[in-house]
Amino acid sequence: MRAAAETAQKAFLEWRETPISKRVRLMMAYRNLVGTHMDELAEILTTEQGKTIEDAKGDIFRGLEVIEHSCSTPSLIMGETMENVAANMDLYSFRQPLGVCAGICPFNFPAMIPLWMFPLATACGNTFLLKPSERVPMTAMRLTELFYEAGAPRGILNVIHGAKDAVNFICEAPEVKAISFVGSDHAGKYIFEQGSRHGKRVQSNLGAKNHAVIMPDADKAATINALVGAAFGAAGQRCMALSTALFVGEAKEWIPEIAEKAKQLNVTCGLVPGAQMGPLISRQAVERVNSLVQSGVNQGAQCLLDGRTFRPQDPKFQNGYFVGPTILSDVKTNMECYKTEIFGPVLLCMAVNNIDEAINLINSNPYGNGVAIFTSSGHHARTFQHSVDVGQIGINVPIPVPLPFFSFTGSRGSIAGDMNFYGKSGAQFYTQIKTVTSMWKSS
Repeated sequence: MRAAAETAQKAFLEWRETPISKRVRLMMAYRNLVGTHMDELAEILTTEQGKTIEDAKGDIFRGLEVIEHSCSTPSLIMGETMENVAANMDLYSFRQPLGVCAGICPFNFPAMIPLWMFPLATACGNTFLLKPSERVPMTAMRLTELFYEAGAPRGILNVIHGAKDAVNFICEAPEVKAISFVGSDHAGKYIFEQGSRHGKRVQSNLGAKNHAVIMPDADKAATINALVGAAFGAAGQRCMALSTALFVGEAKEWIPEIAEKAKQLNVTCGLVPGAQMGPLISRQAVERVNSLVQSGVNQGAQCLLDGRTFRPQDPKFQNGYFVGPTILSDVKTNMECYKTEIFGPVLLCMAVNNIDEAINLINSNPYGNGVAIFTSSGHHARTFQHSVDVGQIGINVPIPVPLPFFSFTGSRGSIAGDMNFYGKSGAQFYTQIKTVTSMWKSS
């Protein structure tokens, strides 16, 4: 790990002087290589993480979009100029790279999250130290190989492996100037505190409890399809999963149909053609999900669809870490299953009387990652987007993750730090402003 940090520091001295047009051409070449190797990367990703091939391709494609946006880095980091701020005096600013930046990644998006980080960071002129999750290292390794195949100079991107020892090294290494993290509350708060204590800039995406508000005037068929896909896609192992549905008024009558739709999902090994949902990442994840479901039942929730005993029909996969789609109704805000991010294929259903009650419930939750409303009313949609205190809002869109020319803007308890991932905010995170006041007199 020390060698990796020192290599990145040494490489930075030359990389920062590389013309930005050349850095952008590297991103263009890298984008083409990742696209060409999409099928290979997807197979690696599914094999080590478990999500379906289609989900794996989506994982890679969302990262590829960030590489594409990194090709616009010159516009993202352009400075400002004003002449004659005083007699014979001009003022101008520009953005410079920080140095060695680091990324600490989770298991659930082995391609997308690393690609949120190092392409933009290196396009801005930094070098990078990448720590993939110890559970899914191979996708990141192949992405790194392709980066060098695209023409990156040696030392620009360095990969270290490990668990807490590697995290502590990144937080403490004097070479590292900025840390990007995506993952759990516990780890994210620790990294933010430790990194900040050692004088580093830190952006830390944390946990979530994402709600969907279903109005009675919503398109019923489209809403049911959206809820099932957003709740159970990627086996619920994503920070933007719609884990909690708030049914306004008579919309609660749709819950049995949602359960029936979820029951029809093809849950099996992610490599099987036609798979719609794969296994969880580990036995510990299965035990945690099952425990939270049981806690909800113990506290009075009704289990309308129970996936805890699910096993695929194919005997080859029956020892896998599977939990089938699970739906709990009559959930209350004091239940542990509501207060805790489950991170599994579980949809919590709650009934509310009106949109104001739904907004108050969402705003009382500490997280602010994502939220959605399903409605055919422009008035309800505008009221919701204005009043709800969540950073990313979908209107008839179940998972409102912004495209890379915007930024990922989770808020409140879902982020530590004041700069977001990718987009303009991401470029600002990976650069620092230098302002010059210049006077040239005529004589």
